[in-house]
Amino acid sequence: MKTFNIHFFENRKIYFGISITVMLIGLLFNILFGTQLDIQFKGGAEIKYSFDGKVVQEEVEKIVQDTTKKDVSVRILEDVKSADGKKVKNNVSISFAGSESISVDTQQAIEKALSAKYPNAHFEVVSSSSVNPTMGRNFFIKCLTAVFITCVLLVLYIAFRFRKIGGMSAGVMAVLALLHDVIMVYFTFIIFRIPLNDNFIAVVLTILGYSLNDTIIIYDRIRENRRLMGPKTPYSSLVNTSINQTFTRSLFTAGCTFSSIATVFVVGQLYGITSVTTFALPMMVGVVTGCYSSVCIAGPLYVMWQNHKAKQRETEAKA
Repeated sequence: MKTFNIHFFENRKIYFGISITVMLIGLLFNILFGTQLDIQFKGGAEIKYSFDGKVVQEEVEKIVQDTTKKDVSVRILEDVKSADGKKVKNNVSISFAGSESISVDTQQAIEKALSAKYPNAHFEVVSSSSVNPTMGRNFFIKCLTAVFITCVLLVLYIAFRFRKIGGMSAGVMAVLALLHDVIMVYFTFIIFRIPLNDNFIAVVLTILGYSLNDTIIIYDRIRENRRLMGPKTPYSSLVNTSINQTFTRSLFTAGCTFSSIATVFVVGQLYGITSVTTFALPMMVGVVTGCYSSVCIAGPLYVMWQNHKAKQRETEAKA
């Protein structure tokens, strides 16, 4: 297997600059468009209707608002296909914020108003659901708590396993790289206007495990090379060598994983399965950033921390 000779530590400013630029773009989108929460997190009600032909999203939104006297959010999904590949009716999803559920009479009133505007659309209720805002908020907090506990356990695990090469610092730098991945996934939801729902938590937890696995392999090679290259080898040379030795493996793993998820995304797009596409797209981004952070972020951060500690020891020894 080919071994590269890339100076990852020396090029760290380039890698950090790329990440910071992408984050600033995501932050700009966040400021301009805000964060959309699905009703699973913010609470509210959602009704989904099927229909034939074409409808205008703005018109549907106005009709529903005039009928219910409530603020609504409307999404239209066209060319939805069934599992056997046959085209079925298009769908329009209507979301209501608040704590009140939508009664059957209100659903029928909405259907009647839409049918009056679009008599040939044949609107029919597909599904209806509601979530109490308190329950949604509690669910969101529990999900964030799960992510926090996962990060703490990862630090402790890496600190114990790699205690011979500065385990705690290795763990902290690895988690910083993981937070980089989480932020990138979050901004993917923001940029592509995907409401934050349980898919966001699922993607984050999956990427945490995927990215950490890549980072651990690099740390394992660093530990082995520390024994082979000797304790006097500079950390920059040690880490550069270790990352280059595992670079091909990281690329192949990320490429295979990305291809598999991309296939899922394409199938989801073809069949109009929103729950699949809103999971697969952030996962694709997460796989790329997970590989990138393991190779270009975690290693250089680890070297910077070790060099900082070495300078502190020198200063203390001179004092």
